[in-house]
Amino acid sequence: LTDHCSCTQPIYRAGSISTLDSLDFARYSDDGNRESDERVAVLEFELRKAKETIQALRTNLTQAAESDTQERNKNYSSHPETQEPIRPLEKRALNFLVNEYLLKNEYKLSAITFSDENDDQDFELWDDVGLNIPKPPDLLQIYRNCGSALPSPRNTVDVAVGVESGELTGNYITQKSDLLQQQQTEVVEELEYQISLLNEEKQSLADYIKKLQSEIQSLRRTVSPPPHDQGSQPNPPSSSSSSTPPQPLLDNGQYLDIRGASEPDKPPTESIPPTQTISNPTHTSSQPHAKLKSRGTVVFDQPNRKLSPAFQQALLSFCKMSADSRLGAEVSRIADNEESVMLMLGRCLPHIVPNVLLAKREELIPLILCTACLHPEPKERDQLLHILFNLIKRPDDEQRQMILTGCVAFARHVGPTRVEAELLPQCWEQINHKYPERRLLVAEACGALAPYLPKEIRSSLVLSMLQQMLAEDKADMVREAVVKSLAIIMGYIDDPDKYSQGFELMLLSLGDPSERVVSAIHQVFIPAFAAWTTELGNLQTTLIPSLLARIEKLLKQGEHGLDEHKLHMFLSALQSLIPPLFSVVIQNAPFTHRVNLQGDIPPIEGRKHTDTIDDHHTHNPDPLSSLSSLPQLIDIVGRINVASTTCVHEFSRFFWRLCRTFGKIFTNTKVKPQFQEILRLSEENVDALTGNGILTKATVPIYATGVLTCYNQDEDRKLLVGFLEDVMTTLSLSHAPLDSLKASFVELGANPVYHELLLTVLWYGVVHTSALVRCTAARMFELLVKGVNETLVAQRVVPALITLSSDPEISVRISTIPAFGTIMETVTQKELLERVKMQLASFLEDPQYQDQHSLHMEIIRTFGRVGPNAEPRFRDEFVLPHLHKLALGNNVQATESKRIDIATQLFEAYSALSCCFISEELMVNHFLPGLRCLRTDMEQLSPEHEVILSSMIKEGEMKVENRGIGQAEGSVSIAASLVGEDAKTKFLSKMGQLTTSGAMLANVFQRKK
Repeated sequence: LTDHCSCTQPIYRAGSISTLDSLDFARYSDDGNRESDERVAVLEFELRKAKETIQALRTNLTQAAESDTQERNKNYSSHPETQEPIRPLEKRALNFLVNEYLLKNEYKLSAITFSDENDDQDFELWDDVGLNIPKPPDLLQIYRNCGSALPSPRNTVDVAVGVESGELTGNYITQKSDLLQQQQTEVVEELEYQISLLNEEKQSLADYIKKLQSEIQSLRRTVSPPPHDQGSQPNPPSSSSSSTPPQPLLDNGQYLDIRGASEPDKPPTESIPPTQTISNPTHTSSQPHAKLKSRGTVVFDQPNRKLSPAFQQALLSFCKMSADSRLGAEVSRIADNEESVMLMLGRCLPHIVPNVLLAKREELIPLILCTACLHPEPKERDQLLHILFNLIKRPDDEQRQMILTGCVAFARHVGPTRVEAELLPQCWEQINHKYPERRLLVAEACGALAPYLPKEIRSSLVLSMLQQMLAEDKADMVREAVVKSLAIIMGYIDDPDKYSQGFELMLLSLGDPSERVVSAIHQVFIPAFAAWTTELGNLQTTLIPSLLARIEKLLKQGEHGLDEHKLHMFLSALQSLIPPLFSVVIQNAPFTHRVNLQGDIPPIEGRKHTDTIDDHHTHNPDPLSSLSSLPQLIDIVGRINVASTTCVHEFSRFFWRLCRTFGKIFTNTKVKPQFQEILRLSEENVDALTGNGILTKATVPIYATGVLTCYNQDEDRKLLVGFLEDVMTTLSLSHAPLDSLKASFVELGANPVYHELLLTVLWYGVVHTSALVRCTAARMFELLVKGVNETLVAQRVVPALITLSSDPEISVRISTIPAFGTIMETVTQKELLERVKMQLASFLEDPQYQDQHSLHMEIIRTFGRVGPNAEPRFRDEFVLPHLHKLALGNNVQATESKRIDIATQLFEAYSALSCCFISEELMVNHFLPGLRCLRTDMEQLSPEHEVILSSMIKEGEMKVENRGIGQAEGSVSIAASLVGEDAKTKFLSKMGQLTTSGAMLANVFQRKK
């Protein structure tokens, strides 16, 4: 009892609240032993009541489960194609058996996973399932016994159902219950009804056979040609009788039913096809198909026995034929004409498709399409087309192509009305499907079906569907397919009112963030849309002017910040419209009627062709009025920002494509003169051009790179060289900004073909008599060094810079410093680097340059720009020591303005170099001393910058100390130390409050005075 108490004591309360444990007997008792005994008794009583309750519940649950199972078995026998969802008790029982199977067959990991997924069930005890029945056999035993089950009691009862009451003995009848008699009566009535139907069919077939026999006899009497004329003379009655054979297909129920064939009175009379004459009886055997179709009833040999039909039916029931299910009903009757086959396929395909592997479902497409084409019921056709579009969960490219091929074949077969009524709804249903492959199928189908739709639907519903998908779909590949389908729509549309909608679709597609969509709009949509606008006469009067107007509006709005993306969008559209524009010019040219193309080679050569265009344009400009927007374009070019590399590049590409498309003669006589008239470049106008703003605009680089580079013959290259030389001279002598010339060099320098040409232009500047032109040439070398190969740098660039570095004018020598710095940043040849290093050292160490403030400014600026990317040895041995010297010398600078300028450039240089790896020796000897010198200047000029410099010095000193304690791993830099969380936050926060540009720092210093 004590042991029992010790094991049951932790239980304080049972699950039910309506028990005796609600009374606390121990509270009113003084005897401890008695308290324990009473507590144990109460718990034992509760445990016994709980077990009885559980047993009663399990019994009720078992009875409910058995009745449920019997009910479901009954329902399954009457409706085998329907299956109810699994019940909780069934699930728990099956889970137990599956877990047992996994453990027995060494699937331990699967069993563990299965047990984890069903953590609410204890797989150790069968009683946990909840059924008050013994554990069934394991899954293997159930599987082995499932195929050898004995006939059910219901089958045994069905065997004797067809027995007539008169054939049974009296004792047998009296022993049957009322329920059995009722079942027998219903079965007998059903059999009698089937017999009556079969008799009626038998009678109708017999009448039809008699009719055919009479027709055969009449044919024998009326048609009797001689044997030698049989093949040559026509047979008039055959055409009238040819319509007779299809009638039995409609009168015999359309099916050859194997479930109940009646016995005919007499065998059928041999019939002869009406298309053959009786004079050649051998031809009857050559058409078995026609003979088969005309056969009405099939007769089988009957045994010479006296068995009752009910007994025969009972015997045959053991053949286990299933005609009661859906599939059994389809199998038990065979279609005997085309319409019956279509009906059968329409019923069976919805059940076949889900059971075919996804990878092979495209094999069903021909069956589905043929059935959908020929099926007489609209509802069934709609279901089949729905299956077609949902055939594959996520169809790949090949599967989508197969479905689209089928849709086009369907459309060709059924015509536009049924395509609109049956195929388009399927597309509309899946326009917002969750899988992009399905939406892609819809987008592609809209384009593929466009030629087969009514034109009203094509320009309204389909266009709206595609417009919605283009605006809302998030998948790039779907929008790409939408654009291509829209192009097809534009190729078939004939409603002029839809022009504005097409234009908006073009703009919407051009603004798409995906490159795939933009590429599709240029390759497919714009050519199709331009072809339509050409037919409408809107290409040169509406479409191109609309784009130009948008570009002008964009430039006016973007004076303080141009939207380069939109500009690129409009210019790319204009560029894609150049070929259609050229075709319009050719079609309107006066020589069109003289062109006679022979084969693939036009008889008019390109040069003669462009000459003819040019001559016609000179004498009669009306047909080329589409090019009247050229002055407007050149005016637009003059208003764009020359510093915008993207804008310059886009306009250059546009003019290059325009000139290449329309030919060299047209370019030389119509395009170049208009640019030259605006630029007005000539030697005698150099003085007059002082302040001429057009030379500082983007007109210069666009004319140089977009027009003068279209053709690459000697005279064209000479013209380009002369133009660049004139621009360089004019801008230099007029003290104008060099942005337009720099833009020209950047755009041309991107193509290695023009490197020699640009070096020729710069050499012209190197040997020019004016120091201003030589300064410009020196600065242009900086732009050219990065793109030129090292051989040209060594042979052409460095000699020119060395020549300029010894120029009498100090300004020319100073102008070479940025180019020398860029060489140190990009070139790898040691000999070349040493030459440049020596030249820079001469600038720093030669006494004649000690007081050259502008030279020191340029060197410090160059060091800050190229130092982080230059060779480490050059940075360690040259840049850092000289920066230290310059910072030290700036401490004793008497002129405050010069001291401010040098401090500004030193701060920017040290900020850039702090991101580099600096050795401990250089840190101690040059970097930290230079920072301390700079901090000395900043303490007096700018306390804000002094705080940043103090932080940098502190971090550098800490790094040196850490290296003294233990060598740090890998390359560590001041920037890396600043990336530490606290230092980085403090440094960036203070840097964010300041602007390190020279102008702003100078203003800060001025305020501190």
